[in-house]
Amino acid sequence: MREKPTRTRHLVVLFAITLAIITYIDRFCMGQAAPNIQADLHFTKVQMSVVFAAFAWAYALFEIPGGWMGDWLGPRRVLLRIVGWWSVMTAAMGSMWNLSSMTAANFLFGAGEAGCFPNLTKVFTVWLPQHERVRAQGILWMFARWGGAFTPMLVAWMLHWVTWRQAFRIFGLLGIVWAVVFYRWFRDDPRRHPAVNAAELALLEGTVKHDPAHRHVPWRKLFTRPSVWMLWIQYFCLSYTFWFYVQWLPTYLREFRHLSGAYAARLASFPLLFGGVGCLVGGVVAARLARWTGSVKTARRATASIGCLGAAVLLYVHTGIHDPFWAMVAMGFASFGNDIVMPSAWGACMDIGGKYAGTLSGSMNMMGNMAGGIAPVVAAYLLKATNNNWVVPIHVMAAIYLVGVLCWLLLDPVTPLEPVTDSANS
Repeated sequence: MREKPTRTRHLVVLFAITLAIITYIDRFCMGQAAPNIQADLHFTKVQMSVVFAAFAWAYALFEIPGGWMGDWLGPRRVLLRIVGWWSVMTAAMGSMWNLSSMTAANFLFGAGEAGCFPNLTKVFTVWLPQHERVRAQGILWMFARWGGAFTPMLVAWMLHWVTWRQAFRIFGLLGIVWAVVFYRWFRDDPRRHPAVNAAELALLEGTVKHDPAHRHVPWRKLFTRPSVWMLWIQYFCLSYTFWFYVQWLPTYLREFRHLSGAYAARLASFPLLFGGVGCLVGGVVAARLARWTGSVKTARRATASIGCLGAAVLLYVHTGIHDPFWAMVAMGFASFGNDIVMPSAWGACMDIGGKYAGTLSGSMNMMGNMAGGIAPVVAAYLLKATNNNWVVPIHVMAAIYLVGVLCWLLLDPVTPLEPVTDSANS
């Protein structure tokens, strides 16, 4: 009887999903606790935006180094170090006492989280056959978004029982546990994992050639390929609005929608909850459309362009809806459109990057987090200039989505930086 493939690769995906949830819990804790932090430490909106931006800029600056280290050292060692680092810094934020200390702690936290998704993308490139990768990215990002979606309610509940300082310390423990368990179980090379049989290795025949300890990166090709630039810019557009959900949404609901407490926390979950569904739908639709059209390129372009356009329209329309519930439903569907794009974007990183998937995905995520460094500060100054008119920064976000549409119409999301056959000889 023919041997059935083991499913160890699916457990790898489960580890990735768990870590994605932890990353979003840790980073969303700051946004939800922001009003409490502002009250205790006497921060203005502009000062709070500096704290937000510190995380995003650190995340951006350390994306490429984090992804490159995964390509060079292998994700097992890198993830142990960075997850442990950011978990310690999450706990440390509960002990900060002023603007400088909180900004520094959030910067160091962002530096740790920066390597997470590039290294998980590297793991998928090595551990999953090509036909499973985009679907896995869709599932990964769905659970990541849902981790963020339920964090406002989780933090709101916790703040009834503990202070915001204690909440940060509790959340910091989650990553430590994950890092220890993952390091003991995972292997960079599937061939070295005792739970993988020959039949499963046969499924991975096209992936193990991507050397998980590769030093050289074709930097010239990376920085001169037009598709890479389009990939970077479209992700900047996606992330610009996403960071609003992470950082300013709780404050927006209090000041513009005049909500607070548990109801505001539930509504704050809509963008990430709807976005998580969008991630899954985007992965499924792109795969089916590729089969119908016979072209992965066409499928990704169509799915992502429609997602960006729908997000722009819905975000613009949302500001004219007076009922808070339905307004947040519209914002939720805008996030759904945003996240339809995610599996295609990260799938493009795997196909274009190949054995350099960690580095390329790190560079794309770097651009997204540069948006996170810019967006909260721009929003704060727009609010200051317009006497707290929240409509203005939201309309700016809608316009930025239209740039994303143009990028996807020009982007080649499948042609690799180097022929796949080269990796076998590297």
